[in-house]
Amino acid sequence: MRVKVAHVVTRLDMGGAQQNTLYTVRHLDPVRFEALLVCGEGGYFDEEVRHDREVRTIFLDSLVREVSLPRDLLALLELRRLFAAERPDVVHTHSSKAGILGRLAAALAGVPVIVHTYHGFGFHDRQSPCVKAVYVLLERLCALVTTRLVFVSRANADYAARHGIRGAAEGVVLRSGVRLADFPAKVDAATLKTSAGIGRRQPLVISIGNLKPQKNAGDFVAVAAKVAARVPEARFVFIGDGPLRRELEAKAFALGLEGKLLFLGWRRDGAQWLAAADVFALTSLWEGLPRSLVEAMKTGLPPICYAVDGVVDLIRDAENGFLVEPANTELFAERLARLLQDEDLRRRLGAAAARSIGPEFDIDGMVRSQETLYDRLLRRRRD
Repeated sequence: MRVKVAHVVTRLDMGGAQQNTLYTVRHLDPVRFEALLVCGEGGYFDEEVRHDREVRTIFLDSLVREVSLPRDLLALLELRRLFAAERPDVVHTHSSKAGILGRLAAALAGVPVIVHTYHGFGFHDRQSPCVKAVYVLLERLCALVTTRLVFVSRANADYAARHGIRGAAEGVVLRSGVRLADFPAKVDAATLKTSAGIGRRQPLVISIGNLKPQKNAGDFVAVAAKVAARVPEARFVFIGDGPLRRELEAKAFALGLEGKLLFLGWRRDGAQWLAAADVFALTSLWEGLPRSLVEAMKTGLPPICYAVDGVVDLIRDAENGFLVEPANTELFAERLARLLQDEDLRRRLGAAAARSIGPEFDIDGMVRSQETLYDRLLRRRRD
């Protein structure tokens, strides 16, 4: 008899947590596992999964990102009713909202094994103390009904332990995987760059992510303006979209970056853009383990990033990239300009970055590791 696993995510936005959850649902061994995906409406991948006959997906209108007590209570009840009807052996939740409501609903429905993956946290040090305290309390309560916690970075596991989340010390670190064989991608860099109005020989800096406060793209814009003053031929590309896009485009225009900094939206050729670029930059304020950073490093790009959370799991300063303390845009710009002006340095750090991404980041290995975890936890439950 197959093991039924229900994966729950708040919304299928374009992001590492969502992409890896989708990949897992699609690639769990169909002989041994029956996969179910549960999510809210309004995500980037909604239409794709609706037309995918191999992925059984249940959408819940009540499951939304925003805090709404009436809708959150409704989502909790609907999830409980769903789990009671589907009777999954395992419920595996992802993201903050789905993690809280999904785990509580699974416990109320008597699901034997409850797993939660932290791809980051709903609480962070930039929130007001009261707001953060509420989120920490909720995570502590949910941890009491969780069979096993999974972290995508050691830094996140340590952060959970420091905040008193039960089970953090025994948690499993499973890297947020990518298809390693896809990087570096094959690309005609000159053609791709000229298609966006970028000169073939102009050095290119790339960043990828959601245009939300967490990714802090405003600092990327500020850094671009500082670097453009020192390296006038440099060009900058941000792949991604979100609620802050218009504000960021206006800021770029005000700083004189028209034609120098391009916001390209979400694209399916991100791997090709990485292969065409010279440096990868990330100004996130908090992270789990940024998938785009893993992809960039495997491509052989030297990364320069703010030293936060899972980023410090990957980058050793001045060895395989550069780390900069958050908000220090002056130092960030100085080091980025240095990378653009020193080809030997780019090559050395880029080669070291590529070597840093080993088999533990393989996405198929990630799926197999989850299968092993489910089997082990179910055996312990039966024993």
